Amino acid sequence: MAELLTKIKKPTRRGAVALWVVLGLVVLWLAFHIGDIVWMFGQMGGYLSYKFIQRALIVGTLVSLTAALLGVSLVLKRYSMIGDGLSHVGFGALTVAMALGFVTADALPAFLPVGLRSGIASLCGIIAAGPLPFTLVIVVLCAFALLRLSGQGGMGGDSAIALISTSALALGVVVTSMTSGMNVDVYNYMFGSILAMSDSDVWLSVILSGAVLILFVLFYPRIFAVTFDERFARATGMQAGLYNHLIALLTAVTVVIGMRMMGTLLISSLIIFPALSAMRVFDNFRAVTISAAVISVVCFLVGMTLSCVYSIPTGAGIVGVNLFVYLICSAVAGMRG
Repeated sequence: MAELLTKIKKPTRRGAVALWVVLGLVVLWLAFHIGDIVWMFGQMGGYLSYKFIQRALIVGTLVSLTAALLGVSLVLKRYSMIGDGLSHVGFGALTVAMALGFVTADALPAFLPVGLRSGIASLCGIIAAGPLPFTLVIVVLCAFALLRLSGQGGMGGDSAIALISTSALALGVVVTSMTSGMNVDVYNYMFGSILAMSDSDVWLSVILSGAVLILFVLFYPRIFAVTFDERFARATGMQAGLYNHLIALLTAVTVVIGMRMMGTLLISSLIIFPALSAMRVFDNFRAVTISAAVISVVCFLVGMTLSCVYSIPTGAGIVGVNLFVYLICSAVAGMRG
């Protein structure tokens, strides 16, 4: 496992020195603004009394944890961009789901029975009112399609991701351009709007996140085996394909529930950054997995605090904190040689 993790390129000593110089300047700046930092966390304490902040913290912590755990396996299996690809699929599915809200019984073909047209219109309205379940189904199916294209279709994983993600993104853009009155909702899903989550979104996110965590813990030894050496796992009789589909399923669920927090454009960073940061410091799979989970949750909490106090986009704030931690871990790795 150590040999597999060391394949992740680490900075040279000279590069590490440059990183430490930059980080030293940042730390020096923070030292002169220690009062502002204390004030910031004090302000966040006041925000905790609001229900929407409490909901955002619960959902964000769970999503950050699940994304980091899956991110380690995805990065090591060279599927680190699957989160980005599935998020584009999610964007396309969301735009279609919300566009269904404009379907009426009168707009459907006249040769259909009146009752059938009314039923279809009602179903479209239900999907548009709660687009996440519909999006989840589409993203899961596309995750399985990615595995099939990359495994049996003779196509590389990166090519399969590019094929499906760009097609879904194009579909979403076309649907958005043809439909008026949904630009605000699309913007919220593209860039994240965790503070605007409804009660139904929160409950769905909590249930799905809990299911992902339980399945990951239950099948951790098999996920480890498939990540470490899939060919050897197949040789021992393990159904590697089944557990690859399990990883794809868990990733798809994490991407969908994370889109509300990070947005479709930034959700992949929640999967990639914590794993890469942990791999810079540790060479053991379990240590990398645990440290990635801790890094992800801490970065979310700090990013959430920055978002609340300084009114910056939540997703962008979390990515910024993750980038800072990644630079620190890279500097540490470079100095250790």
